[in-house]
Amino acid sequence: MAHTLTGNARPVRPTSLDLDSEAIITARHELAACFQLAALHGLEEGICNHFSAMLPGRDDLFLVNPYGYAFAEVTAQNLLVCDFHGNVLDGDGQPEATAFYIHARLHKQQPRVRVAFHTHMPHATALCLLQGPPLLWLGQTALKFYGRTAVDEHYNGLALDDSEGDRIASVLGDADILFLKNHGVIIAAPTIAEAWDDLYYLERAAQVQLLAMATQRALKPVPATIAQRAYEQMREGDPESARAHLRSAMRRLSAQG
Repeated sequence: MAHTLTGNARPVRPTSLDLDSEAIITARHELAACFQLAALHGLEEGICNHFSAMLPGRDDLFLVNPYGYAFAEVTAQNLLVCDFHGNVLDGDGQPEATAFYIHARLHKQQPRVRVAFHTHMPHATALCLLQGPPLLWLGQTALKFYGRTAVDEHYNGLALDDSEGDRIASVLGDADILFLKNHGVIIAAPTIAEAWDDLYYLERAAQVQLLAMATQRALKPVPATIAQRAYEQMREGDPESARAHLRSAMRRLSAQG
């Protein structure tokens, strides 16, 4: 299902590129932890999904996982540094082709998106296979995403060129969560911690919604005014909560070796 990217397979690091700053080392470790955590929670699909984060201090370079590695195999050391032209500036290997065209174009067209996670995680993806709005405002966890979602109704095959990456970036618009119908989801965030937090809770919200739908009983939506209020309450402390969530999760990873 995965496609290799035709581009510069050998690192061409500029002499001016410093990858040893504390901020970059921290970003590498946090992003690698998110891959490990996603694997732990069953949110990956073979070697086909991908996470990216803009390199701290740069607006033209990003970290991404190398092609051919399952999430559980991704480490801070084997992450790639790529530019928007498909060149690998640091690391061995290349990104998977759809990873490059989705993430490079998303970061380039939407500079606010410093971090982008794309998965086919089962419950959220199941919602992408249904007619109508994917996420319903039924439970408290779902309300974290109230007013933050967009839906791409037009599955267009694999993202194997700039135009499809640009189309996806355009459909995302100002949203943080993009449901790609017949495909999967994209999480767009300003920080790695917030991306992980949204990824985790989106899958939980989708899971409980599907459980509720499976009963075939009438669903009880939250009134719009209450949904908006709960969203505002949750979003007020979201960045701090996300940092605490990622730190906790990384402690669990460390404890497990």
